[in-house]
Amino acid sequence: MKELDPLVFLAVFQEMLGPLLWVMLLVIVVGTAAFIALLLKERTINSRRLVRAELAGLVGGVLALVLMAKVSSSGFTDAGGPADWFLIALVFGLGLAGTAILVYTVLGWRKPAAQ
Repeated sequence: MKELDPLVFLAVFQEMLGPLLWVMLLVIVVGTAAFIALLLKERTINSRRLVRAELAGLVGGVLALVLMAKVSSSGFTDAGGPADWFLIALVFGLGLAGTAILVYTVLGWRKPAAQ
């Protein structure tokens, strides 16, 4: 494989996740738009809300690892080289960041910061 084809990744993720892939992509797009709109509306980052979102992000990172283990044919004991551990760390980090952004956004729109 000399070329990096995005459609191959789409096909692999579709095979692994099924309809959950499209739900996750929808949540990513809507959540990102809502996060940007919240930042434009408030024009600041609320530190208390951010800390709560980061703590929830830890749970999101763990859940991302659990989802990865469920949809793949290998487990964590099969990780042998640095590339495997890098992928595990990347999945955890993306789950953490995505969950933190979504929780921050939900908290922000649910209860706006006091001016």
